[in-house]
Amino acid sequence: MNRLPLSPRVLSLANQKGGVGKTTTAINLGTALAAIGEEVLIIDLDPQGNASTGLGIDRKSRKVSTYDVLIGEAELREALVPTAVPRLTVAPSTLDNLGVELEIASSGDRAYRLRKAIARHVEAVEAGGEKHFTYVLIDCPPSLNLLTINALSASHSILVPLQCEFFALEGLSQLLSTVEQVKRSLNPELGIHGIVLTMYDGRNNLSAQVVQDVRTNMGDAVYETIIPRNVRVSEAPSYGKPALLYDLKCSGSQAYLKLASEIIQRERRFRAVAA
Repeated sequence: MNRLPLSPRVLSLANQKGGVGKTTTAINLGTALAAIGEEVLIIDLDPQGNASTGLGIDRKSRKVSTYDVLIGEAELREALVPTAVPRLTVAPSTLDNLGVELEIASSGDRAYRLRKAIARHVEAVEAGGEKHFTYVLIDCPPSLNLLTINALSASHSILVPLQCEFFALEGLSQLLSTVEQVKRSLNPELGIHGIVLTMYDGRNNLSAQVVQDVRTNMGDAVYETIIPRNVRVSEAPSYGKPALLYDLKCSGSQAYLKLASEIIQRERRFRAVAA
């Protein structure tokens, strides 16, 4: 495969465990990046489509979805839906994505469908015909299936949300092993962008212990920013809004703004090293 283009920067949000704040992070990180001037696309690959719903995209409005893109019946541009957030666009998902594996399993390029779709979009942008994005965030399903493999094959880096709970590190080794396998066989450019600790409860001694354990085991891979457990962040999706639109001043929104800033700082370091 050809090298991934440097722009947009493509980050997959992945963790095979459910309920770790992956979709919440995709929505609010995307919003935070857009708020500080980036042009952001969220690609929803989870058949549940929660990232799409959380951004206010009604299921009836999802005429073209990432399913259509992956099976080759639509270009990425046809799936793009603007959101209420300036500079933030989403490619929505539907339950049809449950059938993607069966649809493309026999295809030789089954692991590269999303990568090729993004590459075609970038080529169209360079030809002056399509919207340019600086960041693409891919919300993966909570499993290591062909949808997730497509995301990792299309990404420069992976961002791992990790809940501050007793079993936080359980399963992380399996995910990191999958990343290494994808790096060896499908995408040599793939790396770990960082691990973000989510749902932190300062009243709970366990949360503090988990933070310490994860930092001890994973070192600089862990972002400094910690996302607190926050009622306003939990409420926001039911209104079809990111937390930053629902309540900008809440602790969760402020944490995602800080995380966006930290990610951009890491990106600058990555690009300096690459140069």
